[in-house]
Amino acid sequence: MSTTKSEAFGTADWKRLLRTLGEDPERQGLADTPERVEKAWAHWTRGYQEDPVSILKMFEDGSEHYNELIVVRKIPVYSHCEHHLAPFFGHAAIGYLPNGRIVGLSKLTRLVNCFAARLQVQERLTQQIAESLLEHLHPQAVGVIIRCRHMCMESRGVAVPGEETVTSAMLGDLQHNHALRNEFLSLTRPD
Repeated sequence: MSTTKSEAFGTADWKRLLRTLGEDPERQGLADTPERVEKAWAHWTRGYQEDPVSILKMFEDGSEHYNELIVVRKIPVYSHCEHHLAPFFGHAAIGYLPNGRIVGLSKLTRLVNCFAARLQVQERLTQQIAESLLEHLHPQAVGVIIRCRHMCMESRGVAVPGEETVTSAMLGDLQHNHALRNEFLSLTRPD
């Protein structure tokens, strides 16, 4: 997020929002809210300052002969919908078929966090994770499945709690190799 200090949404803006809602930003319970909200949004949007390339530390040692899927499941996803700024949350599963190199397993979680800590739609989030892995790791195949609940649907609009949105991205050999695709889907199936 490239904004100058004068362009940044700051404490005065949060106070104005509270007044617009009919609140008194100076009352005891809200006195520190603008600063807390400013810090919270800086945390929730920290992904704009993160570079996916620097996250993906790769190894060749030990992977040169490994030719099976590597899958990490139940990666927590916390993001905010770009349409309403409402949270959405759930889990991601990422799998890839190495091509001589592997990535540190924790780096897959960090990659999800990097893209989720931006204003998002789940479809783009899914695609960004998959394309980043394909571009920088050069595996034979990449698959990403994300399952999330969206507060913009649950707390307003249709207002139906518990619905889950599932998105997927299958790149490389996962697009055409049905056996590999079925194995990936089997390994990432929720419990």
